[in-house]
Amino acid sequence: MANAAAADRIEPVKAPVQLIAIDIDGTLLNSQFKIPAANITALRQAHEVGIEIVLVTGRRHAFAMPIAEALGFDLWLISSNGAVTKSMAGKLFHQDLLPTATAQKLIVHMDDYRANCVITFDSEVRGALVLEHADVLNASISRWIEKNSPWIEFVVPIERALVKDPIQVMFCGNIARMHEAEARLQASDMDHQITVLKTEYVARDLCMFDVLNYGCSKGHAVERWAGYRGLTKDQVMAIGDNYNDIEMLNFAGHPVVMGNASEAIKQLGFEVTLSNDDAGVATAVEQALGIKTVQI
Repeated sequence: MANAAAADRIEPVKAPVQLIAIDIDGTLLNSQFKIPAANITALRQAHEVGIEIVLVTGRRHAFAMPIAEALGFDLWLISSNGAVTKSMAGKLFHQDLLPTATAQKLIVHMDDYRANCVITFDSEVRGALVLEHADVLNASISRWIEKNSPWIEFVVPIERALVKDPIQVMFCGNIARMHEAEARLQASDMDHQITVLKTEYVARDLCMFDVLNYGCSKGHAVERWAGYRGLTKDQVMAIGDNYNDIEMLNFAGHPVVMGNASEAIKQLGFEVTLSNDDAGVATAVEQALGIKTVQI
């Protein structure tokens, strides 16, 4: 007889997926920046049946760590859009930095967008994030600035901070302003020196361009990690919602786009799950892996 008070147990069904790569913002998190309980349950169940979970995010490692910790099990994080792969304990697997000379050339080319610029370094001290000032950025990402204030240093001009290779240079602001920045980026002669990844949230009038080393992306990082684990792309599932997830989705044999993604992304031919406010990650994981919750 079923015991209603008993804990759920997991009844796994064999599936080809052995690695699930999951974006954080707009994917794992809902619009209130919380992880829906159903997502936590599904990912813990997947972990318990031997599926590896990797968080793959545009956030830097330290800013992604509280999300990883909330899941309740040990995992690896691919942060800064693929530039850094570290364990929760801080063990480094891979790092792909933007050469200092390239970053300096970029900032000169993007001179009109200094107020929208953030330089990120792979460190956990003040100066890990460098801005000239926060006046303009506060209008778009005030919550981010508040959460990251212990690591922010103000340097004028910002290129004075480039005494070592950064992880990336980011340009952030409202969509209209960033579309102008995009045109300026496209007018550079740096096509074979940099990778430009876009993240856009129309409802928040927010757009970001992360400029990384050439060839660096979430997709390349997930492919590298899968190879290290001895997995083929057909054994990889990727879940994302934004433009900076496209390379990762293209690599994965089981790509899934969130229901809250833009129509442009949903038209790329990937499977579409529910929105981030409807625990779309949980739905995708349960359907792909055939994991069922059975009362005993």
